[in-house]
Amino acid sequence: MVDAKIIQGRAAPLPIENLDTDQIMPKQFLRGIDKSGLTQGLLYDLRFDTKGKPEPDFVLNQPGYAGASILIGGSNFGCGSSREHAVWGLLQYGFQAVVAPSFAEIFFSNAMNNRLLLVTLPAAQIAQLMADASDPEANGVTIDVSAQTVQSRGVRANFDMVPRHRRMFLEGLDNIGLSLTYQDQVRGFAARHWQRQPWLKDVAALTRTRLST
Repeated sequence: MVDAKIIQGRAAPLPIENLDTDQIMPKQFLRGIDKSGLTQGLLYDLRFDTKGKPEPDFVLNQPGYAGASILIGGSNFGCGSSREHAVWGLLQYGFQAVVAPSFAEIFFSNAMNNRLLLVTLPAAQIAQLMADASDPEANGVTIDVSAQTVQSRGVRANFDMVPRHRRMFLEGLDNIGLSLTYQDQVRGFAARHWQRQPWLKDVAALTRTRLST
């Protein structure tokens, strides 16, 4: 279940440290100029063998993890290149959140700005989440963005969020949507600015008009 405040669902454990964005979304899937068609590329070299056949032992190919919406990862998740396609691919595949001990900085910004929730927890709690996820009877995680909590059968933990990111998730906003909420303040600032310095307003347009006459 996914809404602006709660992410609840099956978790997939992926205990790989330093999983980089090249592995999350290999280069051959970066040829498009939009965000579409990235589901196939997600973790391709881990999901498929050299002949393109699914690797039966890989977690996302196992029936018990079909439809997983939460990924439990290792430390330094999303390191490597800054490709935003890695985030888009995770979202397109159906993941709404990644929980890990740490994230690469650029990946973190890309993910949160695209409303892919990233939750940082201590390694011991991540290990317990992975253990819970490996047990079909215990595999259920609830992330409450409003309360900033993560809960599974064996874990109940709090996590931190930057106020801007928390507001985006609670109000269902992306970066543009968040910026648009400040329209009144921007208009007010502009009005005060032009009132104090009217000679600067529309200088380029006035100059073009003068030169064309």
